[in-house]
Amino acid sequence: MTEQDLAGHRALVTGGASGIGLACAREFASRGAHVIVADFNGEAAAAVAAELGGEAWVVDLSDTAAQEDLALDVDILVNNAGVQTVAPIEEFDPERWRFMHRLMVESPFLLTRAALPKMYERGWGRIINISSAHGLRASAFKSAYVSAKHALEGLSKVTALEGGPHGVTSNCINPAYVRTPLVEKQIADQAKVHGIAESDVVRDIMLTEGVVKRLVEADEVASLAGWLASHKAGMVTGASYTIDGGWTAR
Repeated sequence: MTEQDLAGHRALVTGGASGIGLACAREFASRGAHVIVADFNGEAAAAVAAELGGEAWVVDLSDTAAQEDLALDVDILVNNAGVQTVAPIEEFDPERWRFMHRLMVESPFLLTRAALPKMYERGWGRIINISSAHGLRASAFKSAYVSAKHALEGLSKVTALEGGPHGVTSNCINPAYVRTPLVEKQIADQAKVHGIAESDVVRDIMLTEGVVKRLVEADEVASLAGWLASHKAGMVTGASYTIDGGWTAR
């Protein structure tokens, strides 16, 4: 039986209805936390919340103006929601670029800003930012995603410095390609921009840098998130944990 070490804590997971977010939501719930599933897909969020005995928050996190006056009463915040677009810089749609930064940089800032006061009041909190190997390395044709993840790394470190004296930790998790709908959706785009067959994308693009030749599983990321959320990780802050099969060891 899983240890109920997060019992009594409230965890908010963005993009919690699928992929890494869903795996994190299940991990926290299995350890006793009350989980708030934040997602644009209301039906999926409601289904996951019902499964976990939590609650759904149907929200468009790219609407950052609506988050400026937000106040959150949570102990654990997982900034996970994200999207991908693969295109050369000269062809990248400027509005899409701005949209991705609103979703993956501005919203995590605003949600962190909204959550910190209650965390400070209680003297305990966990901010977990789902970054990427692309928060530490770059790949061509991903200017919005790579720059957003690099910005998230900086935000996470500043949060660690400010939150530490108040018992709040902030860390990044940096996976390589994870077996999720987000990754599956970009295979066709990768094939087009690299001029290769879709069947060759995983082998020739996604797995070239790592020495462990497989995709990361979402529950592997969630397992690390669960530990970072625990009381046992109180001295871990300002860090970036790779789950990348050796990609960033190069």
